[in-house]
Amino acid sequence: MSFVYFLNVSLKKVLNMKIKNLASMLLVAVCGGIIAVFAYTRVADKPSGSFSTASRAPYHFTALDPQNIRDVSYPDLTFAAEKAVHCVVHVKIKSTQTRYAGSGNPIYDLFYGYRQERVPMEAFVGSGVIISSDGYIVTNNHVIAKADEVEVSLNDQRVLPAKVIGKDPNTDLALLKVDESGLPFLEYGDAEALRVGEWVLAVGNPYNLTSTVTAGIVSAKARYLGIIESELRIESFIQTDAAVNPGNSGGALVNTRGELVGINTLIFSRTGDFSGSAFAVPVTIVQKVVADLKEFGHVQRALLGVNIQNIDDNFAKEKNIKIGGVYVSGLTENGGAATAGIKEGDVITAVNGTPVNSTTELQVQISKYRPNDQVNVTVIRDKKTQQFTVTLLNIENNTEILRGDQSSSILGAKFEEVPQKDKRALRINSGIKVKDVGDGRLKDIGIRDGFIITSVNDKPVNSVGDIRAIISEVEPKGRILINGVYPNGQVTYYVFAK
Repeated sequence: MSFVYFLNVSLKKVLNMKIKNLASMLLVAVCGGIIAVFAYTRVADKPSGSFSTASRAPYHFTALDPQNIRDVSYPDLTFAAEKAVHCVVHVKIKSTQTRYAGSGNPIYDLFYGYRQERVPMEAFVGSGVIISSDGYIVTNNHVIAKADEVEVSLNDQRVLPAKVIGKDPNTDLALLKVDESGLPFLEYGDAEALRVGEWVLAVGNPYNLTSTVTAGIVSAKARYLGIIESELRIESFIQTDAAVNPGNSGGALVNTRGELVGINTLIFSRTGDFSGSAFAVPVTIVQKVVADLKEFGHVQRALLGVNIQNIDDNFAKEKNIKIGGVYVSGLTENGGAATAGIKEGDVITAVNGTPVNSTTELQVQISKYRPNDQVNVTVIRDKKTQQFTVTLLNIENNTEILRGDQSSSILGAKFEEVPQKDKRALRINSGIKVKDVGDGRLKDIGIRDGFIITSVNDKPVNSVGDIRAIISEVEPKGRILINGVYPNGQVTYYVFAK
C-alpha cells in the first residue's frame, strides 16, 4: 500500500510541474505574439529611408512623369523650317552637248571626218540658297557646271533667269545672281560651333518635290572623302543623317535658329538614294568662296606652300613624334612656308591660334585667307614649339590677286583642270585641258579644244600658273615646246617662237 501511495503522489507532482511549465510557455508565446504584432504595425507604417526611396521612386524619377517628359521635349524645328523654305530655290539648267554623226559613207567619213552636231541635253535640276536680298544664290558647281542657261523657281512660284557669277570646282560651289530685290534670304550661321549630335534641317527639292524639309543630327564634322576631282580640292564636309536625295544638291543645311550652316552636296549610297549619310559644305568655306566670286569672279586661293600628311600611331612611332598636328613632308621651292623658315619634318599644330590636327583642318584654316595675307603658324620642331609668320601666295607662287579669267587663260585660250579619272584613263600624271582655244597663239599653231597640255619645254604643268611661269623664263624669240594628248589618246606636240 505504501508503494502505491508513493507512486500516486509522485505522478501528481510531475503532472502539476508540467502544467505549470506549459502555462508559462503559453504565456510567453502570447506575450511575444502581442509584442510582434505591435512592432509590425509601427514599423510597417514608417519604413526605413532606403526602402522608402525605392517605394517612392515613381515620384522622384522625372523620366516616369509624363508632365516632366513634355518639359524635356525635342527642339521646335518649325521656325527654322518655315524660314528656310522661302529662301531655297529650285535650280534648272538648259545645255547642249556635241555629238559626232557620220554621213553613212565610211570612206567619206574616213577622209573628211564626222560632222559635229549640238543637241540639247535633258534639263538637270537641283537646289540653291538665297543669301542676300538683292538676288545672290549659292548652289553646287556640279548642278550648273554644264549649263548654257540657268533659271530658278522661287517658293512663291516665280521663275527667274539666273546669271552664273562664278564657279569653284575645288569646293564644288557656284554663285548665281537673279535680277530681283527684296528677296527673303538666309543669314550665315557658325559652322565651326556646330556640335556632333546637334539638330539640323536639310531643305531642298529632291526628286522635283519642291520645298522639302527633313531633319536629323550632325553625325560628324570635317569629313574628308576625296570625292572632288581637283588637285586643289578642299573637303571638310558636315556629315548628317537628315534625309538628302538627288535634287537636294545645292540646298540648305540650317540649324534650329534657321541660320545657314552648310550647302548639301552629296550622299553616300550604294543605290543612289539616301541610306543614312549626307554631306554638306560648311558655311565657313561658303562665305570665303562667295566673297571672292562676287568681288573677283574667281576664288583667290591662298597656299601655304607645304606638302602635308596626317599623323597616326604608326607614323608617330616611326618619326619619334607625338600624335597631333600635321606633318610637313615637303615644301614648295620659294613658297611662303619655306621663305618663313618652316622645314620638312616640322609638325604644324595651329594657324592663328586655331588648333589643327588633320590635313583637312589645316586646309580649311588656310582657305579663309587670300594671297598676300599673313598667318601665324605654330609648329613643333625637335620637341620645341616655335612660331612663324607666313605670307601666303597664290597658285602662281606670288602675292597678286587674280581677277576673272586672268587665272584661267593664257595665249588667247581658256583652260580647265583635268579630272583624275581622265588622267588615269590617258595614263598621264600631269596636264591642263584647253577648254576654249580662242583666237590667240595656240589656235595659230593648230591646237584644238580638248587638247591636254602635259608639259611645256619638258616641264610638267598642272595649272595656268605653271605654263605662265615657264613661258616667262623663255627669252624673246626663244622656242616653246608644248607636249600633250587629245581625249582620244592621240599624243602630239607643237612648237612656236615666243
